[in-house]
Amino acid sequence: MRFLRTKLRELKEYNEVAEIGEIARRYFAMNAFDGVLTIIGVLMGNLSARVTNASVVITTGLSTSVAMGISGLWGAYLTESAERKRSLDELENHTLTDLSQTRIGRASRVAVVVVAVVDGLAPFMASLLVLLPMMFSLYVGGTIQAYYVSLGLALATLFALGAYLGTISKTNLVLAGVKMLLAGLFAIGLSHVLGDVG
Repeated sequence: MRFLRTKLRELKEYNEVAEIGEIARRYFAMNAFDGVLTIIGVLMGNLSARVTNASVVITTGLSTSVAMGISGLWGAYLTESAERKRSLDELENHTLTDLSQTRIGRASRVAVVVVAVVDGLAPFMASLLVLLPMMFSLYVGGTIQAYYVSLGLALATLFALGAYLGTISKTNLVLAGVKMLLAGLFAIGLSHVLGDVG
């Protein structure tokens, strides 16, 4: 227990030095949004193709979710590593000091890992949430009903993400939620039109 308290205290210190929480919050919202919209695309594509086998939809959705998670984790790790190294190098040039083993250097390395994990987990978890009704399609009335429940859950998740961003920016929560919701409705509408054309 003491080990855990020590690690939490260190993480809090590193957060103060490297602003981990602010960056992770931004990545979480942005990538959860991407995850939900991507799974809306998967659902609408399968619905337009009249796929009634839930396992096909689940496999496609899970494969997409895993790919988004790996992409987020890997991309954020490489990008954040490069940015943090550049910032640390600049600071070292100004101070003429090796900062790699200091609190600033450690905070920078921890920030890279935390941001990468958040970036990878956010789209994966958000898309997994939207796929849940499809996984329990037998209990929601079948595959076709599961599509609609999943799409409804996707829209609710987008609204919740928007409201969350509204709390951060201290703006109207409903308006912020509706702005995110509109993106989902637009994606569904455009996918429907494309499905009719195909």
